[in-house]
Amino acid sequence: MTGLRTVVIGAGLMGHGIALVMARGGHTVSIFEPDPENSQTVIGRICESMAGMGCDSEGTEQALSRISVYQELEPSLEKAGLVIEAAPEKLPLKRRIFADVEALVSQDCILASNTSVMPITDIMTGLQHRERALGTHWWNPPHMIPLVEVIRTEWTAADVMERMVGILDAAGKKPVRVEKDVPGFIGNRLQHALWREAISLVENGICDAQAVDDVIKSSFGRRLAVLGPLENADLVGTDLTLDIHNTVLQDLEARPDPSPLLQQMVSEGRLGMKSGQGFRSWTDDEIAATKARVSTHLKALEDILPD
Repeated sequence: MTGLRTVVIGAGLMGHGIALVMARGGHTVSIFEPDPENSQTVIGRICESMAGMGCDSEGTEQALSRISVYQELEPSLEKAGLVIEAAPEKLPLKRRIFADVEALVSQDCILASNTSVMPITDIMTGLQHRERALGTHWWNPPHMIPLVEVIRTEWTAADVMERMVGILDAAGKKPVRVEKDVPGFIGNRLQHALWREAISLVENGICDAQAVDDVIKSSFGRRLAVLGPLENADLVGTDLTLDIHNTVLQDLEARPDPSPLLQQMVSEGRLGMKSGQGFRSWTDDEIAATKARVSTHLKALEDILPD
């Protein structure tokens, strides 16, 4: 399913990667970015990302030939068949964008919001034709992580879900259907359940942050890419899984509010890599090395893991 005119709204970290994927998949891509600096640098950032993926010059040129950048919304939406919004995670902004977009596109144009945790229902509630709206949660970096969660709202038409899944599949992604719109969808609910327990272990003095990360990276984290948690439960046996749950679940962190330690860190400006101090201290060299290590690892996984 190629040749669809796709509009990506926002040329930031997520938007430039989404545009890259769709262009490589054979789609004509318009990027709408009102910020002058982001609009002027997005093509260069796409080139850097493609170089990091190991794309040759011919493949890069072919992808770039399908991409246009606009600072005005209306011309970017001409003949749009799919709009993917990748604006900041602010509900009023996303609602305003889709109100403006809906007034300018045809009724059969699919409208998709990229968000990590915000319910798609809240974003799309004000639209006149909500049946063609859904969510597509791309993971960072979107051009290197295969998964895209496709989120249905109570109004999303079945054929719209099918079309979106088909578009993503044809573009080389791994689409997963989320049939009920809940905060965090599937992936972030799982990820942040793990993060809550990880932070709790540090907060309660059971271990330090380094120990948490070492345990995950050097034990079950090594098999997660090829053995999901429910596959693993079947592997060890659901009876053993039940026995373990009867012992450990009552002692796991279960409070509904964020960790006091995490709240304290944020209030003190300990914001992680962006401030140089979070659960651990970070130098510029350490930050660069960590990002390079993740990129190299993701690229290697593409070569060794099945689709």
